[in-house]
Amino acid sequence: MKLPTFKGGVHPDDGKKLTKDCPVQTYLPKGDLVYPLSQHIGAPAKPLVKKNDTVLMGQRIAEAGGFVSANIVSSVSGKVKAIEPRLTVSGAKVESIVIENDGNYTPIEGMGQYRDYTKMSKEEIIDAVKDAGIVGLGGAGFPTHVKLMPKNPDAIDYIIVNGAECEPYLTSDYRMMMECPQHIVSGLKVMLQLFDHAKGVIAVEANKPAGIKNLEELVKNEDRIEVRTLQTKYPQGAERNLIYAVTGRKINSTKLPADAGCIVDNVDTVIAIHMAVCESTPLMRRIFTLTGNGINQPGNYNVKIGTSYAELVEASGGFKDGVKKVISGGPMMGMALSTVDIPIMKTSSALTCFMEDEVEKYEETACIRCGKCAQVCPSHVIPQKLMEAAQHYDMERFTALNGMECCECGCCTFICPAKRPLTQAFKQMRQAVAAERRKKK
Repeated sequence: MKLPTFKGGVHPDDGKKLTKDCPVQTYLPKGDLVYPLSQHIGAPAKPLVKKNDTVLMGQRIAEAGGFVSANIVSSVSGKVKAIEPRLTVSGAKVESIVIENDGNYTPIEGMGQYRDYTKMSKEEIIDAVKDAGIVGLGGAGFPTHVKLMPKNPDAIDYIIVNGAECEPYLTSDYRMMMECPQHIVSGLKVMLQLFDHAKGVIAVEANKPAGIKNLEELVKNEDRIEVRTLQTKYPQGAERNLIYAVTGRKINSTKLPADAGCIVDNVDTVIAIHMAVCESTPLMRRIFTLTGNGINQPGNYNVKIGTSYAELVEASGGFKDGVKKVISGGPMMGMALSTVDIPIMKTSSALTCFMEDEVEKYEETACIRCGKCAQVCPSHVIPQKLMEAAQHYDMERFTALNGMECCECGCCTFICPAKRPLTQAFKQMRQAVAAERRKKK
């Protein structure tokens, strides 16, 4: 039987063998912790502390700055050293709270206490998620409590747990399926408590059979939950593609998953929901993959949010001599870094390090109109035509060609025999169009 999937996509070398069998190690930071106030989609958080204040682990240090925003919690105990702009993964400096770690990790009162979610009201569950500062940990950083409050909760048919982890080299979600699958199921049950008519689906690519087996064993007696095995293909985990593969329903860039009767969250987000609601523990950590042939000790880490990339790299044996390229995230959708003196944030998933910069060796040539880019595009646009519009900075034509439907997955650039930087051009154009639209509002 053919496994469910979407039309398009590619099959890059997944690189997961480097870390898929590496158990998660807990790393406790030694240096200062940096908490940017913008590490989620929406308004920046507003500081609740000032310089020289003493804080506890689990204490809220910044509150949501609007409806679409998220609280920020200290992952250590210590003293507020500064509130100042600090460099982030985007290359921009962002106003940040800097905390001097006292090394004691003294928690706030009540943290870690068990709560029975079945005895909590829907409002209490959503408040617990909001208080914990949970955002989408699959990359986008959309505030989770907002996602759990659609206009019509009764229209939600599916709660989909995104366990595809299709980005090459990343294995943190897989390790969670191996080490704490019960927390994934518990988090999903908490979400189902909010939606009376919904069914839970844990969607996992077929290249993770051990993880699938663990989850299937846990849900075999659950009437409202099933594990769905999907075809292994990139970008299977992209929200639109995942919804189509699981439900057959289609959405475009103007719609939300809720418009298709779906709520989608990735594995680690669902675990964070379990921790917040059932264990009274806010979002303070990331399960982080450190990988690639340019790092001495690849592995998976439970690391405090705010920890420096550089500190974690040093703790894992450092870079190999001659490392050429370092990417925050994976090679398809990650961002190349010029420095690792930046903090791990809520949306940080991995650091991928390579001895060779393959892209640097490419020599761009003229488009041969082979059509491969259109064949693999999961958004069903024509990248060759979009590139023509991008080269002329023609925003009107780019929009007319449905350029805003591009999900920046990189499939077209990966498959292009002419080695054209298609995705990079589309990303710049999408940003320009979005900025122009904001001006007109």
